[in-house]
Amino acid sequence: MNYLFNEIIDRKDGLGLKWNHLEQAFGSEEILPMWVADMDYANPQPIIDSLKKVLDGRILGYTAPPESLYNAIIHWQKERHQMELSKDSILFSPGVVPSIALIIQALTNEQDAILIHDPVYTPFSNMITLNKRRLVRSPLLIENNQFKMNFKDIEKKFIEEKVKLFILCNPQNPGGRVWSKKELTTLAELCKKHGVLIISDEIHGDLIFSPHQFTSLVTLDPSYQDFVLTLSAATKTFNIAGVKLSMIYIQNPKLYEQVSYYQECIEHSGLNTFGYVATETAFSKCEPWLKELMINLSDNLETITTCFDTELPNVSYMKPEGTYLFWFDCSSLRLTDEELMEHFVRVGKIALNSGAAYGPGGSQYLRLNFAAPKELVEEGLKRIKLAFEN
Repeated sequence: MNYLFNEIIDRKDGLGLKWNHLEQAFGSEEILPMWVADMDYANPQPIIDSLKKVLDGRILGYTAPPESLYNAIIHWQKERHQMELSKDSILFSPGVVPSIALIIQALTNEQDAILIHDPVYTPFSNMITLNKRRLVRSPLLIENNQFKMNFKDIEKKFIEEKVKLFILCNPQNPGGRVWSKKELTTLAELCKKHGVLIISDEIHGDLIFSPHQFTSLVTLDPSYQDFVLTLSAATKTFNIAGVKLSMIYIQNPKLYEQVSYYQECIEHSGLNTFGYVATETAFSKCEPWLKELMINLSDNLETITTCFDTELPNVSYMKPEGTYLFWFDCSSLRLTDEELMEHFVRVGKIALNSGAAYGPGGSQYLRLNFAAPKELVEEGLKRIKLAFEN
């Protein structure tokens, strides 16, 4: 089936954050939004059809996750990521960020140290500080325009800060690194050695560019099941963030019981009917859509790198190995981070994510979301070039 990945869909005047909150976020509505990490593509038709079927029933009452949803998740993870799950190792959550907050509250105490990479997805640090835990950052190294983990720094901080929990982003957001088996094993062995739990956020794990291969951390050694909690969802993969459903995979029964109990205490597990239905449909009927999506994203990425290489040769960037996010260096403009955002809005008429929001290591970078029809991607590149040249 030929999916319409180059169809321009008018998203203005709806509920969507990406296109309808530009004035609040950037001070102008006359800009092209390439910031919030959802896609400007129509959802897979089977998902639309399944949600229409729910509405055709004409009653939106209480629901519970059906057995078929568990089976779809278990099959997807086994076939694509070699992860062995059972129904008793799956918890549902409204999203990855709420899952992180839940686990922090269930498994750590106030003022416990939690380590993250720098730069990394902004809500990691937010959830740590809002829940009154101590935020510790380990700066990522840059080699050959790709992020690398600094294992000496990680172990040093494990010891000195008495770290209780490490939050990993794999694939990495914002840089798009798909961590190798060797890197993941080294990190896991350090955590095992020092008694550190790991949250592995793998929400972008199905969005991988060839020849790179994604590895779910917990699959590398059976012993890692004792201290790794994996977060996943269909929401990034199939552009259904609005249905609000994600999964927490916990294969250690004791940890599962602790997190599950805390869910019950705060009534965190009763979720959206549409989330159950959309997620099951995504995993059971939408793999052909995903295959074509990756062809489209690969083509967009090639367009972007060709533009930067030929039109902006002095601007360094990280070519993502996964995700649909492009991370590029704007230090040549010699502006502060605040001035940088204002410059791209005022001169380029484009909304991007400020790198500084991802931690001190993101200063002078911007993040571009290229999950959009090629026409929009090409227009975005024209605006980025204009901002660099003026």
